[in-house]
Formats: sequence, C-alpha cells, structure tokens
Amino acid sequence: MDRVTAMRVFADVAASGSFTASAERLEMSRAMVTRYVAEMEQWLGARLLQRTTRRVTLTDAGEQALRRCLQMLALVAEVEDEVAPADGKLRGQLRLTSSMSFGHAHLAAGLAAFLAGHPQLKIDLNVGDAALNLVEARIDLAIRISSEPDPALIARPLAVCDSVLVASPGYLASAGTPQTPAELAGHRCLGHSNVGRSSWRLQRGDMQETVHVTTRFTANDATVLLHAALAGGGISLQPTYLASALLQDGRLQQVLPAWQPPAMTIYALYPSRRHLSPAVRTLLDFLVVWFAQPRW
Repeated sequence: MDRVTAMRVFADVAASGSFTASAERLEMSRAMVTRYVAEMEQWLGARLLQRTTRRVTLTDAGEQALRRCLQMLALVAEVEDEVAPADGKLRGQLRLTSSMSFGHAHLAAGLAAFLAGHPQLKIDLNVGDAALNLVEARIDLAIRISSEPDPALIARPLAVCDSVLVASPGYLASAGTPQTPAELAGHRCLGHSNVGRSSWRLQRGDMQETVHVTTRFTANDATVLLHAALAGGGISLQPTYLASALLQDGRLQQVLPAWQPPAMTIYALYPSRRHLSPAVRTLLDFLVVWFAQPRW
C-alpha cells in the first residue's frame, strides 16, 4: 500500500481519535482506514494506537512515529508545491478551523465563494472553540477572534470585530434598562464561557470600567447566547457580526450604547511561512479582500 497515504491516514486518526471520523473526513471506508493503520504498524513493527470503546489514543511508539510522519508529510507537501502543474490551478484539500458562530455567520459564505473560483480544490472546516494544535491536527489555517493571538503562530489580521451589549425588548420592559455600567450587576447576564464569563470591560472615550456581572446562563458559543437573549434570557455581550441584523429589525435592543466593549481582531493563524502552500497563500489573500467588505 502507499506509505505516504498510510502516514496521512495514521496522522488523521491520531488527531481525530476516531477511525470513523477519519474515514468520513478522508472519504474512505472505515475498513480502508483500519488497513492503512495496520500497514503502518506492520511497516514499523510496533503498535501505534491504543483502541478503546470510546477513543483511540497514541502509544509511546505512536507518539514518536507521529512526530516523524508529520515531518515527512510536510516535506512531501513542499515537494508537491515545488513541482505543481504549470497551469496554476489549485488542487488538493485545505483544512481550516474556526468558531461555530463565525463559521456559520460569515466564513462559510466566503469559503463557498472561494471554492467557486477553484473547482479542483476542497476545503474541510472544523468548527469549535477548542485550542487545537494546528500541526498535530493537520490544520492549514485557523480563523480566530482574539485580542492577543498565540505568539507561537503566524497571525494575519483579516478584520476588526466589534461587540455590543444587547437584550430583547421584552426583557428590558420587565427588568428595566440599565443606565450605567454598574447597574449591569443587578441584571441577568448571559456569559461566554471562554470570553469575559462574568467580568465585562467597557469603555467610553478615555473612561474604562470593569463590571462583575451575574451569569446564571453561560455557553461556549455566541450563537447560543444570542438565542437566549432573543428569548428574554437577559443581557448578552455579542459580536456585531451576529447582532447587527437583529438590532436593525428591532428583535434586539442595544444596552448602554455609549459604552463599548474593547474591539478584537479576526485573525488567520498558521504555523509557519516556510511550508505555506500556494492554495493557503491564495486563500489568505482572498479572505483579506472578502472581510474588508463591511458585511456587518
């Protein structure tokens, strides 16, 4: 069997922790994925994966093999880039990750537009807020919203991400509308598990305040909190890329409009400039232009 493909399959199973998940992502049967992993273990003369009923994990030999496989796969990708077809058409598959809310609200449409111009290219998008190791998970590009991106990664800014405080008209009618940041402490607030769960920073001109709020309902996804706010669950700190349309049609109202949460930046993150493929470079340039448009 093709040992390069076997290495790719093994690396994917190591990242996903599941033969079934890797089979779906690689568009193979589960039996074929199992055969490739068995080929790797026979070739190296060692058991690489520990299989349980819930998850697949690496053995000590598997961890050593994975490091070498990732190095060899990076070298293979570099060789493929250097001898790419002269027609300049992008081929292969790119693997991306982003938050669920941003992937749903804006990134999916951008990627669809990009693929329309590159019919021989494929994209696999992994959505979630987990801090993946991009090398181990074989992620080409991570789209993340942050004030301080991981210094170990190359960060290319795509756009500014502003946020607003919002609540439903029904909630404000029953609970009252706060007039100062301090009054937020007396309201039901909806907290993001990973961003300012119960401590919100607000600024007005040169003035800054940090408010400690009561968050009886928290979630790790902004879209969940948005729907909770629409249902009258309380006040939520939301990115404008999600909230703007709902503010315009009146289903949400802005709270403390004179006070703004600090803006963050939407970044494209990748491990290294050295092994950046033409497809990733082209996608990066496309996303910079795509998100320069004021869609939110």
